[in-house]
Amino acid sequence: MRRLLLVLSAIVFVDTTFYAVVAPLLPTYADDLGLSKASAGILLAAYPAGTLLAALPSGLVAVRFGPRRTVLLGLGLLVVSSLGFAFARSAVTLDLARVVQGVGGACSWAGGLAWLVAESPPERRGELIGTAMAAAIGGALLGPVLGAAASALGTRPVFGAVSLVAVGLGLAAASCPGGRRAAATGATLRRTIAAPPVRVGMWLVALPGLGFGVLDVLVPLRLDGLGVGNAGVAAMFLVAAAVEGLVSPLVGRLADRRGALVPIRFGLLSAAVLVLVVPAPGVALLVASLLVAATAAFGAFWAPAMALLSEAAEAVGAQQGLAFGLVNLAWAVGMVGGAAGGGALAHATADVVPYALVSVLCVGTLATLSRRRAVVRASVR
Repeated sequence: MRRLLLVLSAIVFVDTTFYAVVAPLLPTYADDLGLSKASAGILLAAYPAGTLLAALPSGLVAVRFGPRRTVLLGLGLLVVSSLGFAFARSAVTLDLARVVQGVGGACSWAGGLAWLVAESPPERRGELIGTAMAAAIGGALLGPVLGAAASALGTRPVFGAVSLVAVGLGLAAASCPGGRRAAATGATLRRTIAAPPVRVGMWLVALPGLGFGVLDVLVPLRLDGLGVGNAGVAAMFLVAAAVEGLVSPLVGRLADRRGALVPIRFGLLSAAVLVLVVPAPGVALLVASLLVAATAAFGAFWAPAMALLSEAAEAVGAQQGLAFGLVNLAWAVGMVGGAAGGGALAHATADVVPYALVSVLCVGTLATLSRRRAVVRASVR
């Protein structure tokens, strides 16, 4: 179990590192390839678009061919996309490589987490998912560093090295135990989504994605307005991500011991308050402190919500590959909706409006969980 956890954590670490690598490279691509702001936005959005496109197919692939083959497919696509970044000479090639990267990430996550859950004892499910999430957050921290290295050393050696790492991870994954296709077909997609606890789990994965999307768009602009430079904004988000990475396995362990709804309720209440006050201070340090706190609050959702969705899908007879395909779908919808919708709503009205909407959704979710406790309990115990 320890070896499998190490290998799968390394895979999501590399995937999120490559996900976060693009931002520091945008000035280089703008100079070399003539990227406009709109083109840069398309490049950044291509990864979640690929994940959204492959969310359900990746889960169905994991059900049909097994988690191991799905993970290997994801790593193969990572090799292709990293080579695309290494040798790209046009914006179109970069966009296509980024979409392929998002599809590969969907396969790696759906297959990897399904594999991890299938081989783990139920009483440790939240802790192990939380550990994998912490590794993913660590990758997000390393991504900008790798991007800076590629800018300084050149994209070919850096992204060529990423390809070699992906090949090595594929060899390691191929030798890990388990990961084969389950004998039974399991519940269909329609039957799985029809189960109320599954829909609750999907919403609890999508909601923090929505919150993070809003924060990722509006907080940097707010800090810029307060005179914080790019390096300062990056440093504040790195601190926030580091705190989230520390919280994730602890929250997963708490969910295993006390039930998934205990940390989720705490996250809902904390997030509902914090997102209302994030835009209020006129001092950059206070905004940054609130960003760290709000990130920790939304981060408290991930491991228990994924464990809840996994158990809910299992209860209706669905295979874990399908469950984590639904996790991918919920995450992608939340992130895209929060980033695009939150930015558009703030532009049309004021920053406080999308923050207030997220707060209302958190409060409404908390109230709904309390009223429908019996429905949700079926999915967590």
